[in-house]
Amino acid sequence: MIYKIGLLLVCVLINNQVKSQQHKNYQQKIEGTKLVFDMQAIPSGEFLMGSKTGNADELPVHNVKLDAFWMSKVEVTWDIFEPFLYKDYEKSNSSNIPAQVDAVTRPTKPYLDMTFGMGKQNHPALAMTQYSAIQFCKWLYARTGIFYRLPTEAEWEYACRAGSTAEFSFGNHEQKLAEYAWFKTNSDKKTQEVGQKKPNAWGLHDMHGNVAEWTYDQYTTDFYASSANTKNPVAVPDKLYPLVVRGGSYEDETKYLRSAARTTSDPAWKQIDPQIPKSNWWFPEAPFIGIRLVRPAVEPTKAEIDAYYNKPPIKDF
Repeated sequence: MIYKIGLLLVCVLINNQVKSQQHKNYQQKIEGTKLVFDMQAIPSGEFLMGSKTGNADELPVHNVKLDAFWMSKVEVTWDIFEPFLYKDYEKSNSSNIPAQVDAVTRPTKPYLDMTFGMGKQNHPALAMTQYSAIQFCKWLYARTGIFYRLPTEAEWEYACRAGSTAEFSFGNHEQKLAEYAWFKTNSDKKTQEVGQKKPNAWGLHDMHGNVAEWTYDQYTTDFYASSANTKNPVAVPDKLYPLVVRGGSYEDETKYLRSAARTTSDPAWKQIDPQIPKSNWWFPEAPFIGIRLVRPAVEPTKAEIDAYYNKPPIKDF
């Protein structure tokens, strides 16, 4: 009996060690190109989501449990997003394009300069809709064979906090924010190259500021009350507006950059769009919204992956 228990413990330890070795930081290459991006390993755990000192929609503060995942070290840049946006550009910059890539729906070409003159190389891609962001993830899946998606709201806050219970990932001292973030005070009213500011404790840059970031969740004011003590909570979207945006941007004041601060998508972001119906792909009046990627440590089934990527867009008005 002692021998069997000892053998069982050894097996458990080996299994845990293998899992630990597998869940570590890595660099994703896009074969046939020079493009790479870094993914940080975020451990499983639980945390208190929300804030007692923030806005009413950040209450109640509640316990959430999350499985392990990876999150992109920086916001997705134009360098990575542009080959998805322009098929001809991808072909001219790739030596090898898998056949399944052609099956991925591409965005309509924007009628504006979607960098808004703020910069392209190493700058965050911006002004895409949530649907566009998910289709970009589908393109990455076709390109790499790895399932990437948007973070849930809970995953985003957990990763941003990186173990902190303070207002920001680095503490409560607002005067230190400029060391970690581009925002209204120091951004010169534009995006900056990613990764220039200090990372949080889990190696993630620009979680506060630069561009705000899409999550997958529908925004509701009562979801926190219903998701207390749950594991991997997500408010699956079934309406076009409002959806949850996190992190604050280069044009925001300090309070919008807090780890718990919630903001939402708005139809006004398409106000100048001349198309009827309005574009599924772009928010021409939201040059402050971008993307950060997540890869779950436990890969979903093929059916779950297809359901996530192939959900039809909700028509705008």
